[in-house]
Parts: sequence; structure tokens; C-alpha cells
Amino acid sequence: MLDPQGLYEWEPSGLAAVEAIAATDSAGLVLLYHFDGYIDAGETGDQIVERLLEGLPHRVVARFDHDRLIDYRARRPLITFERDHWTAFEAPRIELRLVEDATGAPFLLLSGPEPDVEWERFAAAVRQIVERLGVRLSVNFHGIPMGVPHTRPVGITPHGNRLDLMPGHGGLFDEAKVPGSAESLIEFRLAQAGHDVLGVAAHVPHYIARSAYPDAALTALEAVTGATGLVLPGAAHSLRTEALRTQEEIERQLSQGDDELVALVSGLEHQYDAVAGAETRGNLVAEPVELPSADEIGREFERFLAEREADGGGGGGGV
Repeated sequence: MLDPQGLYEWEPSGLAAVEAIAATDSAGLVLLYHFDGYIDAGETGDQIVERLLEGLPHRVVARFDHDRLIDYRARRPLITFERDHWTAFEAPRIELRLVEDATGAPFLLLSGPEPDVEWERFAAAVRQIVERLGVRLSVNFHGIPMGVPHTRPVGITPHGNRLDLMPGHGGLFDEAKVPGSAESLIEFRLAQAGHDVLGVAAHVPHYIARSAYPDAALTALEAVTGATGLVLPGAAHSLRTEALRTQEEIERQLSQGDDELVALVSGLEHQYDAVAGAETRGNLVAEPVELPSADEIGREFERFLAEREADGGGGGGGV
């Protein structure tokens, strides 16, 4: 493998700021990371990153070489044409930023489009950064499409080697083979190297997985703040407001929809309530409810990815 250092370059002032923090804080910083283009049902991770960068002070610490990592023909960047000449090119950016939460506490955020190539080298580069900057915990977040109704609380599946930071959340299955991602490979490689990692997967109703679903983003954000101690009320308030609007819009569309869709939601509600009741009694087989198998979950992921690719990677569409 080529030297991972060749994939990124430091921003001197940003690096100096992080190193100054590290010199006075032996506990280490938290790293949040998410890349656009992964499964991310309901645009869960994308919404969180957007709110953090919009509402909090931040500065660049490192930049990755997008020319090496991004396939422009698969995801063509926009270039602006005015009258008779080109005026601007919107190059993709994969950047590490130093961000401050509402109390002024610093943390790191790595985001941008998911690399198309050199995943192993990219993961090794992230590990270099984690070790150079003394990161104490790396956290990723995204949404996964699930057979759950929008009328019930959003579920969470935690993963990684610090599940103790999210008590009370169990796994839905023992094993499943699903499409890989740079995000999951980073978690895997960091854990192999002995670093603390946590992943937060929010359950998004599969029938709205291709649209923005703020409820999932809000739930994932609350899980992240609970695990890390970060204070992010602005992002949470924005997502909560959008979640109320989205729920109203979903209900409006359902009221105008067909009987098949209404029956689907009703069936998912019955399944959810039966499973929740069985869990309360400590017996998952107390009700005759069919849970999705690992193969079904894997197929749901693949179907969702295929639909995204057919739409050019976008998240449009309604219920």
C-alpha cells in the first residue's frame, strides 16, 4: 500500500489549533465522521452534518485529495456557465474540521463524499489522523431502511466496540452480509487497531427511506450526544422542527394515498407493537410476529442502493 499520508494534507493553522487543545486536554477529542453516498436511509447522516456545519463555528484541519478518491464520471461535480464562459467549478471536498459545540467544547468532524477508490489507504489515513491528534472516540452515524412504521419511535442499532456508551439498545440479528462502505471499513480498521469506535444506525421506515427523514436524524444525533457528552441544542432544535413538518406531510400524503399503502403502515404498526410488547415481557416469541431475516435486511439495503443509483444518488421522492 502507498503511504496514506499522500492522500491528505494538513491545514497549518487548523492543525496548530488542534495540537494546542491536545496539549492541555489529556482526555482527547471526539471524532464524528460521515460520508455522503453510503446507504444513509432518510438522509440521516447528511442532515446531521449539514446542521453541525451550518450552526457551529468550525475551521479546516486537513483536506483529502479528492482528485485521487472521487470518480467524477460517477458523481459529476457542477460547473457554472455564464453567457459565453465557465465561471466556477464546485470541486468535491473531503475535509476534517475542528468544531465547537454550544459550550465551546471542541470536537472533530470528517465529512464529504464517500471515496470511490482506495478505501484501505483512506482508512489507514484516518487511522493516522486519529493517532496523530489523540482522538479518544470515533463515532459514525447513518440511517438504514427497516420494516418499521413512521408512527412509532425511531429505533437505533449501535455497533462498534463501545456499545457500553449506548445501553439499552440490542441487536436485531446475529449476522448479516450487507454492501460495504468506506465508513464501515474505517470503523472496522480502527477497532482492529485498538481504538474506541461507535456506530449509530437509525431505523428509517423503508417506504420513505429515499426522502429526508428528520426524525431519524434527530434520534441519531441524540444518541451521539448521549454517548459523547457534546452539547448540540441548535442542531437538535432544527431537526425537531423539521421532524414535525415532515410527519404532517407524511400523514397528508397517506390520507390521499391508496388503500395498499395505508394497510402497509397498519401492518407495520401491529408488528412493531407486538415486538415491543414481547420485549417488555422478556419473550420475543410471545406473539406470532415475523421479524425480518438477515437476508431480507441485506436485500433491503441492496434495493435501496440500486434505487439511489437509478436516481443519480439523490434522495428525492415522497411517500
